[in-house]
Amino acid sequence: MSGILDGKRILITGVLMESSIAFHAAKVAQEQGAEVILTAFPRPTLTERIAKKLPKPAKVIELDVTNQEHLDRLAGLVRDELGSLDGVVHSIGFAPQDALGGNFLNTPFESVSTAMHVSAFSLKSLAMACKPLMSEGGSIVGLTFDAQFAWPQYDWMGPAKAALEATSRYLARYLGPDGIRCNLISAGPIGSMAAKSIPGFGELADVWNTRAPLAWDMKDPEPAGRGIVALLSDFFPRTTGEIIHVDSGVHMMGA
Repeated sequence: MSGILDGKRILITGVLMESSIAFHAAKVAQEQGAEVILTAFPRPTLTERIAKKLPKPAKVIELDVTNQEHLDRLAGLVRDELGSLDGVVHSIGFAPQDALGGNFLNTPFESVSTAMHVSAFSLKSLAMACKPLMSEGGSIVGLTFDAQFAWPQYDWMGPAKAALEATSRYLARYLGPDGIRCNLISAGPIGSMAAKSIPGFGELADVWNTRAPLAWDMKDPEPAGRGIVALLSDFFPRTTGEIIHVDSGVHMMGA
């Protein structure tokens, strides 16, 4: 039986560990028939080691989304490997330590600027770097953490994710005429490398222990990875600017 991504060529960022949502997106994408290429920063060799655990080999390209030279060369490197792209996964986020962990009121703008550049503006940067490879249209999928709320310890990553969500909507607006969809998966907390960098992450994650109507497993990134693959597929041909929640229902719970 054929997979839902048969024949598609997908670029995936953010594969840092086997526990990364991006790793499971890559794994499921390959299982569903896609050719996958990965990007990594700041340690491509780490991603190359993790990539060996995927079902099939995957090329790794160094990409710092804040470096215009890296962005300018990306299309050429991907074209040499895959020819073109049908989908792009943005799984990139970073905030300096002084922008997290309850320091919201004292965070300097320089740290906020870094969080916004890496975590939000980079979606636009990545989309434009890959656009020349998507002449037949395609799907861009990013990862957010529900920016409707002020989460404990999350601090300036909250406004950064809110900016990411707005950026996705504007990309959907401006890239739609080119047949390119842009959507986000809003995942529940996962015990990934990114999560471990958030001071007091356990307090945030405890919300899911008490409020999730469906059981949530912080050690299982595959549901979010499957959500990404679904949005990369042709099963959502007229869905764009959307945020799909893969969070066991916490987003819709009241008191």
